Amino acid sequence: QVHLVESGGGLVQAGDSLRVSCAASGRTFSGNAMGWFRQAPRKEREWVGAISWSDQYYADSVKGRFTISRDNAKDTVYLKTNSLQPQETSISYCASRENFGRPPTTPLEYGVHLVYNYWGQGTQVTVSS
Repeated sequence: QVHLVESGGGLVQAGDSLRVSCAASGRTFSGNAMGWFRQAPRKEREWVGAISWSDQYYADSVKGRFTISRDNAKDTVYLKTNSLQPQETSISYCASRENFGRPPTTPLEYGVHLVYNYWGQGTQVTVSS
C-alpha cells in the first residue's frame, strides 16, 4: 500500500522552469523505482522519465532538459522541468513500482505504464505564452 501525492504544479510563463514533487507514504522502500508521466489535453499519457535506486532514465524528448532526483530520507522524488513551452501544459503524474515480477532494466521498459503499481492524483502544470 503506497500513497503518492504530487505537488508543486502551477502557472508559469514560457521559458520558465518548475520543480514538481511526489511524496510517498505507506509501505515505501528506497529501492522502489519511481516514474514520471505527463498528459496534455487530448493527448496520450507520455512517459517523462524514471529513477531507480541507482540510475535515472529519460524519454528522448526531455533528455537534457528535465532532471529527476529522489530524497529517500524524505520519501520524495522530484522532477525539474526546464524551458517549459505552452504545448507542454499538462498534468504531471508520479508512479511507484514495488518489487514484483521481472523488473524493468531499460528506458523502454521503464516507460511502460503497467510497470508501476501506484499512481498519484497528478498536479497541473500550465505554461502561458
